[in-house]
This record gives sequence, C-alpha cells and structure tokens, in this order.
Amino acid sequence: MSAHTQATQTGISLTRVKPKRRKKAQAPPAAATDSFLASREGLLAHAWRDRDLGWLDFNARVLHEALDERTPLLERLKFLAIFTSNLDEFYMKRVGLLSLKRLAEVREKVLDQLERQARCYRDLTPRLAEHGIFLVEWEQLTDAQREEAGELFDHNVSPALTPLGMDPAHPFPFMSNLSINWGFILRNPETDEFVPVRVKIPTVLPSWVRLKADTDPEHYRFLRLVDLIRHSTDKLFPGMELINATLFRILRNAEVELDEDDDDSLREVVAEALQQRRFEPVVRLDLASDAHPALRQGLMDRFDLENHEVYEVEGLLDYTSLFQIAGLDRPELRDPPWNPLPPPRLPNEEVDIFAVIRAGDLLLHHPYECFDTSVEDFISDAAVDPQTVAIKMTVYRIGDDTPFVQSLIRAAESGKQVACVIELKARFDEERNLGWAKKLEKVGAHVTYGVLGLKTHTKVALVVRKEGEHLRSYAHIGTGNYHIKTSRLYTDVGLLTCDSTITTDVVNLFHYLTGVARTPHYRTLLIAPTNMRQRFLERIEREIENHRAGQPARIIAKMNQVEDLEMGQALAAASQAGVPVDLIVRGFCCLIAGVPGWTENVRVRSIIGRFLEHSRIFHFANGQENPVDGEFIIGSADWMHRNLSARVEAATPVADRTAREQLWDILDIALKDQRQSWLMQPDGSYRQNRPAQDATGPAAEGTHAWLMDLTRQRVSL
Repeated sequence: MSAHTQATQTGISLTRVKPKRRKKAQAPPAAATDSFLASREGLLAHAWRDRDLGWLDFNARVLHEALDERTPLLERLKFLAIFTSNLDEFYMKRVGLLSLKRLAEVREKVLDQLERQARCYRDLTPRLAEHGIFLVEWEQLTDAQREEAGELFDHNVSPALTPLGMDPAHPFPFMSNLSINWGFILRNPETDEFVPVRVKIPTVLPSWVRLKADTDPEHYRFLRLVDLIRHSTDKLFPGMELINATLFRILRNAEVELDEDDDDSLREVVAEALQQRRFEPVVRLDLASDAHPALRQGLMDRFDLENHEVYEVEGLLDYTSLFQIAGLDRPELRDPPWNPLPPPRLPNEEVDIFAVIRAGDLLLHHPYECFDTSVEDFISDAAVDPQTVAIKMTVYRIGDDTPFVQSLIRAAESGKQVACVIELKARFDEERNLGWAKKLEKVGAHVTYGVLGLKTHTKVALVVRKEGEHLRSYAHIGTGNYHIKTSRLYTDVGLLTCDSTITTDVVNLFHYLTGVARTPHYRTLLIAPTNMRQRFLERIEREIENHRAGQPARIIAKMNQVEDLEMGQALAAASQAGVPVDLIVRGFCCLIAGVPGWTENVRVRSIIGRFLEHSRIFHFANGQENPVDGEFIIGSADWMHRNLSARVEAATPVADRTAREQLWDILDIALKDQRQSWLMQPDGSYRQNRPAQDATGPAAEGTHAWLMDLTRQRVSL
C-alpha cells in the first residue's frame, strides 16, 4: 500500500485543511459572573469615548510638538511630517469602517488640524530662513537659479516623467495609493481643443531640489519638485497652452479582507491581497486650494467620491516630504544626538552573552541601551555558536536588510534547527515578510505563518544550547519588533532569561505556533488569546480585594492604547472600589478618567516627544508597600480587544529585583513628567502639563531626557 493510499484511508491529508470560517472579532459581552466588573451600559454612557476620535486627539498632540516653541526647529518640521504620515495611515486603515455620522465628526476634526498644520508651516519657513534654510517658491528664484533648475529638470527629472492623457482618446491612467499628481488642462491652439493630462510625481526623486546658484555655500536653498515640474510644462508639452494646473493626491483603502477559508496557501492569499490592495477604493482625495472645478468633479466622478471625501488643502499637499529637510546636518536645530549605550552587563561584543544571562535575568531598555549589542547579538552569537542546537523567532515587522534573518540563514546553513514564525498579515509589511519567508525556506529553515485566523504579534525568540549532558533554553521576550531602525526611535523593553519556568512556556508557545495544539498550557507567561485576558482580570480583582482588606493596592499600566471594554469595566470597578489606577497611554484611551461615580481614581496621561513610547509595562502593588516589591509584567499586547482575543501575544512577569527597579524607574519618571506629558480631563480631552518654574528632575526635563541621563549614570557606574 502506498503512503498516499494509507494516508487517505486513515483520513489524513497533507493538503491544507479548509477551516471553519472564523467570525470577525467583536467586543465581548460583560462577564455577568464577574461581580467586580462595572456596568457595561453605564460605562459606555458615562466614561467611554470613541476610539477614532480619541486617535485623532492623539495625532493632535503629535501636531502640537510642531507648534511648541520649545521643540528645536528641524524637529518641528519632522513632527509636521509625522502628523501627516499618521493621518494617512488612519484614513487607509479606519475610514472605510466608519459610519457617515462618525465620518462627519472625523472630517470636522481633521479640517481644523490641517488648517493648524498649514499655519504652522507658514510660520516656520521664515524662521528657517533666519538660519540659512530657504524653502522657496519659483517666483523667488533669480534668473541664474531658474537656469540651474531648468538644467536639473532636463537631466534629472524629465526622463522619469510619464504624461498620460485623461481624455476619451486615452484609457484613464491607474493612480497608485498616496501618489501625488499634477492634473494639467492644456489647450491645442490649432484646434482650440482642451485636453486634461496627468503627470505623476516620481517617488524615486527627492521631493525638494537643492539649488546652489547665487547662494551662500553655507546656506540651503530648496525648491519643491512639484514646483519645478509645474514650471517646466513648456518642455513637457511643447506647442500646447497651459490653461490650469491642479495638484492632487489620493489615498486608497488598505483594509483588504483575507479569505483564509480559501484552499490556496496563506502565502498565495496574502500575495493576491497585495495585488488587490493596489486597486482598492479611494477613501480620500486631497486637492490644492486652487483646484480647477472641472478637474475636481471629474476626479470625484472617476473615483465615486462625495464632497465629504474631498479635502482642499492649504500649504503643502504632502508634508511627509519635510522628512528630507528635517534630516539636514544642522545639529544646532535638532535634538541633541543620542547614541544608545551598551547595557552595563554587556559592555562590548566580546562578552559571552549566554554566561551573562546565566548569571541572572537581564532587562533591556531601548533606545537608551543598544539593541544591536544585546538583542541582535543574542541571535547572531547563537547562529555561530557550536553549542546552539536550535533558534526560534517570531517575526512581525523586521524591516529591510535585517541582521536577524541573515543570522537565521547562517544558522540554518550550518545545520542548526531554525524555526521562524512569520506574520504575513502585518499590514504594510506583507510583501517584505513574504520575501524573507522565501529566503529562509530556500536554506532549509522551518517557516510557518502562525495560527490560522490569528495574527502572531508576539516578540519572542528562543535559543536552545547543549551544555554538558543537558539542553538549556534562553529566551528574549520583548515589547517591540525585531527591527533595527525602529529600535533607535521606539521605547521598548525586553527580558533576556534562562529561567526554566519562563523558557518552558516559551518552548510550549513555539510548539503551539509551529505545530498543532488545542489547549496549550502556560505556567508563567500570559499568552493571548489563551489566558492573558483572564490573568490580567484576576490581577485587577486581586487589587480590589487587597484594598478592601486594607492592604496596599495600586494599578499602573503603560501601553499604546486602551480600547477593550471588559478591561475598561474592570478598571472602572477598581476605581469605584478606591484603587488608584494610573494609565500611561501614548495613543487613544477609550476609558475616560476622572468621571464622578465611575473613574474618579483613574488618571490617564500621554507622553509625546522625540521617541515614540511603545513599551507595555504593567504594575500591580500586590499588597506590597514598596512598589519595587510589587508585580511587574512586560509584553507585546495593549489592552485592545484585538490584542487580547484576536492575536497571539506574549507577556512575562519580571522576577529579578534589579530589573523590577529599572521598570519602576521608567513608570515613576513617566508619572512625574511635567514636560512631555498630557493629562486626560473628565470630558475626554487632554491638557498639556507645564513644569513649575522651580521644577527639577523628570518634571522639568521630561521622560526622555531624564532616562538618557539615567542610562549614562548606570553605564558609568
């Protein structure tokens, strides 16, 4: 009997099993059996706000960094660009899901924010000129500069342009997401015919063209690429008369639903979805304020848009171009440079990282401490270590030219067992992750895509070494992605450990992700969707019980956003019982702080600054007077329904006292911050804190500056 026949007779098939359709995640109903939960209906009515409007308020805080006179000049340009980048992603991800009523509220907020952004840019350009950075219009150029610009157009711009007619004689051109375009209306003098033409602005060229003619060598004079193209139409369309030029930009929906019930492999489904995304409906059309009415209406008709989906924009159409200017080498106009320092126990690459971990758990804090000499070395050292038996990692976002994949490839080529769980559905990173999956498979690594129907969002790595007669496992559990570039911009923490109570759970987690397990068991780790929600709820209930018993009780939770209703009910119940609750939430927080009768004991603050706050740290007093003696947990999950119920997430308690002291420093500094922090008000709005004139320490300097100083002190000890 052939193997195929035997497998068929026993009901086993090696083709992809078609699963039952998984229902879309919905907010969980209030747990009636958990008496400590606050009323769902009451919370929604009195102390709960919309997530999307809350997110727009977060982005307004980002915009405020550009408006804030205390922010260095080029950093202010950077925040103008970040504001636009954030807003673009919001429209691509969220707007297609909103009701007309909510869309109207979103539009009202966004129009006000765009007006403030344009006003800020207008105010900043003369300030930049005072420092020798000129962002000029065509009309401000000298004859010599116009001649230089023309030569640049002829040699470096014109060959990259493709004018496309938009008249009935030509097929309507495809327009890609986020593309910036000139819509020209031309007149043929011989026939008196009017012809609309579209010219896409090439993304491969710099958005700002530097001109050097008639300019002090120490000065920077920039002309926008779109202006250069606009004033070169006589070269693009010889013999034609330019009637009108309208600059416009489109944003497409990025929410492509994957049909995981399809019989094709997940990789094929994702690849197909990437192609489909290019043609998704347009959700927003940006037009310059002087747009031609006929072109405006023609684009609206072509993309089936209503007036509320069209935004007439003052100033720049796309402020992300300012990243180029913000990156100029003018240190006096930027934040003081920061180069991450080596963790005190890993002073250089010569140190045996596995010996350091055996000596005790190691907490890492990025970008204050080096990512490359700690987390990266953990994997790269294992790849060439003759004692390493296996390396396993989860991959969500890792970027281009990642050293992690290169290390995994070296390990696989040397005969080590390599398993990589790659999340193919990481939005906007799908194509990159598909590419890395193929490279790893080519060298014999075991590549899987996690659990069907769940995104794998964990930040976990495992190294298994043969030490003597036994195997010892080492693990890294973090709050951020294995991404070299973002590790220098995002604040994250991670734990390196060989504690068997943790590493055994990590081993079981990888068995679950790469194999088949219905009910995996975890003794120590909090794993979503298996036990994380319940274990967090149990800890909140424990704080309520401790407070009622007269024991120390407190909850501090630091994360990116709070949106899960059941967690909100639990926190409201803790507040009603008298437990102090501090939430340090960078983005949106649906739970409103300080509402009488509901959340009087809840305080919510947001910290915005030079680094993006990304670490997830949870603290529970657990009956201990000294906060360092309380319980600390770090992990990959926010308190959102998707994280707790629709993703694979991992969080770990932190037992090492030195590590707990570090975590308490992070939380304590954030709670004292009066420089970078915003405090939520009982109406859901935020008020920016301002340090008193005699303030010192974190209150005056802010979280990021204080933690940089603290890191320097620790390294110098």
